[in-house]
Amino acid sequence: MTDRLSTAFSKPALVCFVTAGDGDTAANLDALVEGGADVIELGMPFTDPMADGPAIQKANLRALDAGITTAQIFAIAAAFRERHPEVPLILMGYANPMIRRGPEWFAQECATAGVDGVICVDIPPEEDAALGPALRERGVAPIRLATPTTDAARLPQVLAGSDGFVYYVSVAGITGLQQAATASIEEAVAKLKAATDLPVAVGFGVRTPEQASAIAKVADGVVVGSALVELVEQHGEEAPSALKELTSALANAVHTAR
Repeated sequence: MTDRLSTAFSKPALVCFVTAGDGDTAANLDALVEGGADVIELGMPFTDPMADGPAIQKANLRALDAGITTAQIFAIAAAFRERHPEVPLILMGYANPMIRRGPEWFAQECATAGVDGVICVDIPPEEDAALGPALRERGVAPIRLATPTTDAARLPQVLAGSDGFVYYVSVAGITGLQQAATASIEEAVAKLKAATDLPVAVGFGVRTPEQASAIAKVADGVVVGSALVELVEQHGEEAPSALKELTSALANAVHTAR
């Protein structure tokens, strides 16, 4: 685990997601940090974001229509690292943009830009060789997803190559549309923590400070995405102030949950 991620998860952490190229990304990222986000998750736009619901799907299309490129995403990441040397930055996306030039190229660009970890939604643990070794060799954490359908037989494989934290997807579905019951989240987090020393962050469907507080009582981190992305859609270039306001409420809820 990178030092930045280790420090971030030394207390219940708020992980905030926005999409690269959707609105003024640098200002949006700064607003999340100013609001109290502990970890930033930056989405890499893709034409077929299969794990994402309508809000993030539309953000992907807005960013692609605006002409965002992988090179620009790394420039955004590098500039963020200069402005915020202590805040962990995660790239989240899909395999095609990550491996089309080769996993070594992508992993090196991550390391050069100061990216701490990568979530690749559509490379399963069984295909870790497609990207995992290249990331690990350069000190970039491959962050794996566990879900309500990850059974005891498969969980060791999910955890074996993971680093940074484990992202527990709390619903069997896409982002933003559902919220799992607190009891089921508590049970799932307990099973994960019995199987790994990595922090466990819970996401999908978390929209309010109340929901975030309930999850932070049992998990090491809370991931919020769609609710923030919707603010970018609603407010456009004026989104940073709205993002900071919601992030501040979420951060207070997470940091005072215990």
